[in-house]
Amino acid sequence: MSPDSKKLFNVLILGISFMFIFTAFQTCGNIAQTVITNLNSTDFHGSGYTSMSIIYGVFSASNLISPSVVALVGPQLSMFISGIFYSLYIAVFIQPSTWSFYTASVFIGIAAAVLWTAQGNCLTINSDENTIGRNSGVFWALLQSSLFFGNLYIYFAWQGKTYISESDRRTVFIALTVISLVGTVLFFLIRKQEDTKAPGEEDSTNEIHGDSSSAQNKLMRAVDAFKRSIKLSFTKEILLLSVTTAYTGLELTFFSGVYGTCIGAVNRFGTEEKSLIGLSGIFIGVGEILGGGIFGLLSKKSRFGRNPIVMLGIAVHFIAFYLIFVNMPSNAPVAPMEGTDDIAYMIPSKEVAIFCSFLLGLGDSCFNTQLLSILGFLLQWQLLIMVVVGFFGTITFFAVEWKAAALLARGSDYSSI
Repeated sequence: MSPDSKKLFNVLILGISFMFIFTAFQTCGNIAQTVITNLNSTDFHGSGYTSMSIIYGVFSASNLISPSVVALVGPQLSMFISGIFYSLYIAVFIQPSTWSFYTASVFIGIAAAVLWTAQGNCLTINSDENTIGRNSGVFWALLQSSLFFGNLYIYFAWQGKTYISESDRRTVFIALTVISLVGTVLFFLIRKQEDTKAPGEEDSTNEIHGDSSSAQNKLMRAVDAFKRSIKLSFTKEILLLSVTTAYTGLELTFFSGVYGTCIGAVNRFGTEEKSLIGLSGIFIGVGEILGGGIFGLLSKKSRFGRNPIVMLGIAVHFIAFYLIFVNMPSNAPVAPMEGTDDIAYMIPSKEVAIFCSFLLGLGDSCFNTQLLSILGFLLQWQLLIMVVVGFFGTITFFAVEWKAAALLARGSDYSSI
């Protein structure tokens, strides 16, 4: 196998592994709060929203140490261990208890930081300036296809159900745990890739994937990776982009956990309310994949740079937020097991709800495709927060992009930022 074929093979395995893991995890996140509100056990007092807060809070903090972890144990083993923790989190739902649920939330937050740091390192090792766009697109398409499979199962398995029984819950989460474990094991198929940089050429990835038998050298690389992370965190460009990234975290949390719960709580959707959660996830995936494919190509060919795509993304999201505002009852995210009969400013429409799912995925892909190349209020307050943060996140993204365009005009490149 040629070196280029070997690299492409590794990227495909990386994408397929993530597809399996996130087929399980994203489906779990989409239905978690709905499942929790249907639990009969009086011993369980957990909240899916609290769990998500813990996960993403720990995830944010752990990003400071994750480069050091990957430097010590390597990207392949880092992804495998992280995948095990993802599988354990999903397995908690088979027989949930409050303490195990929140403990697993902490560990998966740490695991997520390590997993995504290792993923970025693995993708970089197996790419160069000519293939990074292609490889990122391949990985993105495989990752986002994970939104189809688990949600398709939920759509058919829960059709006509207004209550999720213990048997229904266990069947789903046993299957999701197995799927996650399959993706985790697949990481071992990734083949070791030697460094192909010219001698003396600076490459930050060497700090992570360099091979050394010396424990002292590994420790030095880990410390150096931590120092680099801290230093990078306080650069002007990263501080500006952190606002944009914070917005993508907010809207990700909304469409991956909150919005599906809202749909499943609206009694006016009839017997389809629970199965619509799965259909919503499918259409989020349609938007993600369509946007990822189109905008991933346009960002390279457009003479206007990335700004128009990011502007389109925030416009699409604002439209989605407005339609959700008028379509969904304000108490939908925190409705009891019986659901809610309330209405907002129109009779709840299934078609509008699913269309909004598509818009949420499409808008998210606009932001994430561009960022890849260069986080229990009531519903209305969540939408307001995302509108405000999204607006300022777009402005700060423009500031960085304009500076980058100016540097390119002077014959420089992004490495000087």
